[in-house]
Amino acid sequence: MIATILLQASGAGGGLGMFLPMVLIIVVFYFFMIRPQVKKQKDQKKYVEELKKGDRIVTTAGIHGRIADMNDATFLVETEGGGKIRFEKSAISLEASKALNAPATPAKTK
Repeated sequence: MIATILLQASGAGGGLGMFLPMVLIIVVFYFFMIRPQVKKQKDQKKYVEELKKGDRIVTTAGIHGRIADMNDATFLVETEGGGKIRFEKSAISLEASKALNAPATPAKTK
């Protein structure tokens, strides 16, 4: 019975009419989900590659510090108390680090 209904539906609208909604869903999914995520990953990679010794950063765990030393895959981060912790480059948070280094804007007065 279900096969008969499906055959009747596909015969009336053709093959393209049945796949068009699925294609539209995939296109919308790509432009609203996949593409922005790929752009964000590229921005994160570029930011980490441009970091240098002495830059202030925030890790994804929320640890604030300055880059004391760097090598291919890791940063040595010096914290306020003088302690040093080694982190993978992937542990640097782009948004939090940019917010930390952004110049403070003066408050508007009335």
